[in-house]
Amino acid sequence: MWRASKGALSVVTLEWAYIAPIAGILALIFTVFLRSWVLRQDPGSEDMQEVSHAIELGSMAFLRREYTALVAFVVVVAVIIAIAGFLTPREIVRPETAIAFVCGAATSGLAGYIGMRTATKANVRTTNAAKHSTGSALRVAFSGGATMGMTVVGLGLLGLGLIYGLFGDVKDATSFGVVNGFAFGASSIALFARVGGGIYTKAADIGADIVGKVEAGIPEADNVGDNVGDVAGMGADLFESFVGSIVAAMAVGAMLPDPSKAEAGIVVPLLISAVGVFASMLSIVVVRNSRTDPATSLRLGSLISSVLTLAGSLVVIKLSTGGYGLFLPVVSGIVAGYAIGLLSELYTSSDYESVRKIAESSRTGAATNVIEGLAIGMKSSAIPVLLVAVAILISYKFGDASGFGGLYGVALSAVGMLSTTSMTVAVDAYGPIADNAGGIAQMTNQPEEVRQTTDALDSLGNTTAALGKGLAIGSAALTALALFSAFSQAAGLTVIDLMRPEVIAGLFLGGMLPFLFSSLTMEAVGVTALHMVDEVRRQFREIAGLVEGKALPDYARCVDIATLGALRQMVFPGLLAVTAPLITGFVLGKGALAGMLAGSTVTGILLALTLANAGGAWDNAKKYIEAGNLGGKGTRVHAAAVIGDTVGDPCKDAAGPSINILIKLMSIVALVFASAFR
Repeated sequence: MWRASKGALSVVTLEWAYIAPIAGILALIFTVFLRSWVLRQDPGSEDMQEVSHAIELGSMAFLRREYTALVAFVVVVAVIIAIAGFLTPREIVRPETAIAFVCGAATSGLAGYIGMRTATKANVRTTNAAKHSTGSALRVAFSGGATMGMTVVGLGLLGLGLIYGLFGDVKDATSFGVVNGFAFGASSIALFARVGGGIYTKAADIGADIVGKVEAGIPEADNVGDNVGDVAGMGADLFESFVGSIVAAMAVGAMLPDPSKAEAGIVVPLLISAVGVFASMLSIVVVRNSRTDPATSLRLGSLISSVLTLAGSLVVIKLSTGGYGLFLPVVSGIVAGYAIGLLSELYTSSDYESVRKIAESSRTGAATNVIEGLAIGMKSSAIPVLLVAVAILISYKFGDASGFGGLYGVALSAVGMLSTTSMTVAVDAYGPIADNAGGIAQMTNQPEEVRQTTDALDSLGNTTAALGKGLAIGSAALTALALFSAFSQAAGLTVIDLMRPEVIAGLFLGGMLPFLFSSLTMEAVGVTALHMVDEVRRQFREIAGLVEGKALPDYARCVDIATLGALRQMVFPGLLAVTAPLITGFVLGKGALAGMLAGSTVTGILLALTLANAGGAWDNAKKYIEAGNLGGKGTRVHAAAVIGDTVGDPCKDAAGPSINILIKLMSIVALVFASAFR
């Protein structure tokens, strides 16, 4: 149970950490309210409900098959951890870590499941609400996304709080290996969900774009994939980011030599995250009742949640530490995260020059579109990395000055950046709901103004999705650095000597891994998409009246192809992330493993930002043309933009967002087994 030490720095002791699971419970209660409200909305006509039901069946069919496969992985890893715990000394691996691992995996999977179920109910209701007004449609879609957001933080805080409450002990450093196990489970499921979901959704998207838009000249209808990759996968991704940042800060704090500081170091990240939950609840209410345009409403909600979290964090830090020294690391994280989100919008929104330059480049064909998109993606990584570097320097300096250590300040900066995760997920997950709503409107021949409303929400959703990806990637750098610090201390690494050959070898191996991982995931999308394109072409040839919209396609066959392809192709990239740090640590030693973690973090952050922002920019350049600019749909310019978007699809929804999970998962694996590398 919670164990407090005497002589704490302030009135706050470890018992205050109960606020975290209580905040998690309140978040889940709020989730029930949001979901119930969504379900009470009018689902529309019978044909709209039929299409929505087909989307739901396909989405849940994939999720069931994916989770069935992942259960086997979770059981095997849990058994290995348990056996290691019984056969090795407690300071290396404790058997309770297996329980924490299973709990982390289960809560991550549950978050994705709840989000998926809600999204597939909200899509058709958004379509029907679009008949009345843009504000009504935004309210339904955002409420569906907010359900996912509150589920993520609710389950994260509840699960993490209970695990530490049951097994944690500030006086026993080995107890933190158990808490790390929770993050290990969450990261494992997140990686498979992101990779598998990304392969599925992009295979479906490419089939819809290449065969549907370019060859047959019909609108897209890749609705199941939107939910699989952008709801369940994204939810698991940010669940892992949220939990990982808290665990990293708690792990560094627990290793502080002063017992009173160690106690405060454990409590502060939990309390700041709880404050972020309450701030996000209020922000969600504000957005739901806003009467301004959608973009302004979402920006206002994000700003309010950040400001309220800063105010609450100031109080938490004063009560917990007796001073304000740790406040600036939190400020640096929140400000950097918000700025990275705005920069993502600058590079991926059609309201700004970057996306319009890509659209203009489509005049001369697909090649120039791809060149311009790559250039924008590479450029987009520069300022976010500078912001992360500044956040690291500020948080390190003030963390050190406060007496908690520089690396604890960096870890707290990551907690600050992700403290408003529930609002970030809400803004992010609303996008695929709006996208689905547009697909339903198109497939059921709704009036043109309905489709215009859903298209506007969908385009904004692409931008907000880029914001969520940018935040997850930026926080990965800070979280990975904190986990790296905890690993170094647990493994007994006092210095990492870049003059030693094994460290240099590890550095190069780590730098290579994000590229190899991205290659594997993008190839997986290509292989699965090839089968999908062949199947869609076959159906157009063999099903009479399909092109004219007078016959229904064989949905089940397409879903089956994408599902089998995703499940087969996600295995090797996932195993690579788990086994690479173990092999490096046991074969080359802890110095080489430290080098590998450093190398993968540097190249991974840059590559992830490039791929995610380039893909988002390509997508919105296509939508900018489809809105009637530069000739609109059916022109050569549009065809070139579709090709560019097709190139960008696996970049922004498969490889890019998976890299940040790769970085943190390798760091967590290294931390869980750090004592074994001594």
